[in-house]
Amino acid sequence: MSGTEVVVITGASAGVGRATVRAFAKRGAHIGLIARGNDGLEGAKRDVEQAGGRAIVLPVDVADADAVEAAASQVEEQFGPIDIWVNDAMTSVFSPFKEMTAAEFKRVTEVTYLGYVYGTMSALKRMLPRNRGSIVQVGSALAYRSIPLQSAYCGAKHAIAGFTDSIRCELIHDRSNVHITMVQMPALNTPQFGWVKSRLPHKAQPVPPIYEPEVAAGAIYWAAHHRKREVWVGMPTVAAIGANKFIPGLLDRYLGKTGYASQQTSEPADPNAPNDLWAPVAGDHGARGTFDSRAHAYSPELWLDEHKRPLRFLAAVGFLGVMTAVGMQRNPRRRLW
Repeated sequence: MSGTEVVVITGASAGVGRATVRAFAKRGAHIGLIARGNDGLEGAKRDVEQAGGRAIVLPVDVADADAVEAAASQVEEQFGPIDIWVNDAMTSVFSPFKEMTAAEFKRVTEVTYLGYVYGTMSALKRMLPRNRGSIVQVGSALAYRSIPLQSAYCGAKHAIAGFTDSIRCELIHDRSNVHITMVQMPALNTPQFGWVKSRLPHKAQPVPPIYEPEVAAGAIYWAAHHRKREVWVGMPTVAAIGANKFIPGLLDRYLGKTGYASQQTSEPADPNAPNDLWAPVAGDHGARGTFDSRAHAYSPELWLDEHKRPLRFLAAVGFLGVMTAVGMQRNPRRRLW
């Protein structure tokens, strides 16, 4: 990709999506901003323009395939061909499955899973004929290891991973230069925990350890520009995915005992608080939630992932140096030139 990048970001009004908007904006991108809430979208547009980029506000519910397609057309009419599409929009319900309604489960699935399907459809419709472009699916460690109280959300993340793998195989079969990747996230300090629909007695929280959304945004930006199958962000993600491969039954029992308490603070929940399941919560909520004092602003694991090639080169040089030194000790008269 060269010149000014044209990017579409769903869930752009708050949280990870908002942080990702800022990450692309500071590189001068032109961005199509997709979300339901006008307040947050206008705030995101200001962020882009202050950073020197351009943005178009697209108040769209990603559960509406026709609306997503229309938004994609608007972006290309205004900015030109879409280079990168980031699927991030989500919603959830914190509730035991036995207490959820069919309508709630369907709504979470339509937004958090089918929203990605519709976004990917619109992106590929434009990228495949041009034989270029990058699609980033914002995932979660929960795409591999489910936890209690978020059955619909975990199911959606698992579905995204399966769907993405299938599309990747088709792109390989077609020898397409379009790239699709998934970025698996740890717990993040986003505003969603203040507005998520919840039946829990105490306020919802991300399962510690917690990371700032800017860490996620940096990973998304990097993934959009490097042809990696998946990117895992944070040691909790690495640990959860790895452990689930070997001890899933033990994790079932562990999470059955600890998973309820770890997703709640000690503060009582307000049963009348507004939630975003059916409509956006008014206001511009920005990228970060209320857990700054407990959130990490850096991920060593992500840094290692981003620097694998130079690290491998340095390791090879170091190994060669060690072997040379050993050889010279064995034969001190041997010259290297």
